[in-house]
Formats: sequence, C-alpha cells, structure tokens
Amino acid sequence: MPVMPLSVMLAEAGSAGYALPYAESWNLESLQAVIDAAEKYRSPIIAGFNGGFLRHPSRKGPENLAYYACFRKALERAKVSVAFLLNESDSLEQIREGIDLGFNAVMPESDNLGIDAYRDLVKAVVAIARPRGVWVEAQFGTLPVGGERNGHGIITDPDLAAEFVQDTGIDALAVSVGNVHILTEGQATVNLDILRRIRERVSVPLVIHGGTSLAPGTVREMTRLGVAKVNFGTVLKQAYLEAVRTSLAKYHVPSSPHEFLGIGGPEDVMTAGREAVERGVQRLIEVCGSKGRGH
Repeated sequence: MPVMPLSVMLAEAGSAGYALPYAESWNLESLQAVIDAAEKYRSPIIAGFNGGFLRHPSRKGPENLAYYACFRKALERAKVSVAFLLNESDSLEQIREGIDLGFNAVMPESDNLGIDAYRDLVKAVVAIARPRGVWVEAQFGTLPVGGERNGHGIITDPDLAAEFVQDTGIDALAVSVGNVHILTEGQATVNLDILRRIRERVSVPLVIHGGTSLAPGTVREMTRLGVAKVNFGTVLKQAYLEAVRTSLAKYHVPSSPHEFLGIGGPEDVMTAGREAVERGVQRLIEVCGSKGRGH
C-alpha cells in the first residue's frame, strides 16, 4: 500500500471518532515493531523518526538522514495505511532534505526558538511542503518536561493559537494542555476545558505530544474533544530497554554471540526489543481506538 497523505488519514479518524497514534521509532527493530503491530491490529498508523534527536548536539557524529528515509520503501509494502513523519526538527535544512528523501509529513520544533523565529520557520516549511503535498504540523504552547530534565510548560492560548494557525497555514496544531514530554513515571493532569476552547477556535486537527504521560481514559476523552493524533515515544523506549536488559543478562562469555545478536531467535536481544515495542504499540492502538480501522 502506498504511503498515505496524513490529511486523509486524520480526516477519516476525526469523522469516525478515533485518534491516530504516532509511534516514534529510532532504529530498524522499532520501526518493524510499529508496522507489525499495526498490521496485526489492522490499524492505520503514523511511523517516523525524531529529527531533533538525529541532530542532537550530544550525538558523537552527524546522522545521514537518508539511512532513515530509506525505510519508506518498506512502509510502502505495509498492509495498512501508513504516513511517514519527520518529527520535531528546528532545522529548515533538515526538513527540506527530509521532504526530498520521501517523508510525507513534517513537524517544525519550537523549543529552542522564540515565537517570531518559530513562526518564520513554520511559514518557510509550509512554503516548501505545500506544493509537494507534504503535511505540516506545528505547535503552539510549550510542554513541561518530565524525567530528569524538569521544565515548565506554557498552556496553549486558544485565541492566539487560532491566529497562529490562520497566519501560518499549517495542517494540524499540537497543543499544551497539561500533557508532559518524557514523563517516565506517573501521569499528567490535563485541562480539558482549555482543550475544548481550543477546539472551538481552531479548525485544523489537534495533536497531543507526550502521550506517555496520559491515562488511557484521558486519551479517549481528548479524542472526543477533537484530538486526532497522539504522539508516543518514551513508553516504547522504556519497554525496549527493559526487554534488551533482560535478554542480555543471559549472555555470558564464552557463549556464542550470534544467538544473542542477529539470528533472530528467542535469545536475540534485537528480537526481544522488537517484540516489546510491538506489544506496546498494540496497547497504544487500543487506547487511541484505531484498532480495526485500517483499509
């Protein structure tokens, strides 16, 4: 099945009352797991990678985006509708390259930019993406950050958000209503009244980042209030790391390394990680209500 326009997929989700999960990948096994889960649960899915992570200053060397974009060929063989997102990048150069390489959805990131600089970036991205049929998401408001990097958020103002959408021409808006980035323990308390007011003022689909921070019931309530896409990443990496740690504990020299890395059998740490992520994505599909909605 060809990679699908995300505008079409979100329109279907909104009309049928479910949300699409964006289950972020970081390597081959995690991407395989996302698609395997979607196919087994017959769910449309958003696959992709985090552009900001791929160019993070702590990386030991620059990443070649083409290595990640080449997975589009595999996504085109998926048995369900799939969109391919380059998520959270504040680099116009990287976003332009991603579009050239085949990502059909992009999201400019605002965390390191002031509002005027971010508005300019978003407009520049829309100017590049729109003629090529590439979907653009932007955010208004700032999510607090959990984990070990505690940071304060800024709740999305409904009126200012409406002006931002109108000014930039984006296809979807990510909002801050109490959801938290990288929350590794516990759950966030969200302001559903603010979300309702945003929905009344903003016509494009709404997006929630920090899906790991939300209780399943909260996700379902947010979907009823107009959220059409929910981003998940932290919970999947936590599952992956725990599975790899458990599997790797069984390896001791002089055991052959091949059974534990690359053969794909029951002792393989890559298999353990992939299966853990697949189970995690299946749970997210159920939470978002997209199970059985695939074509």
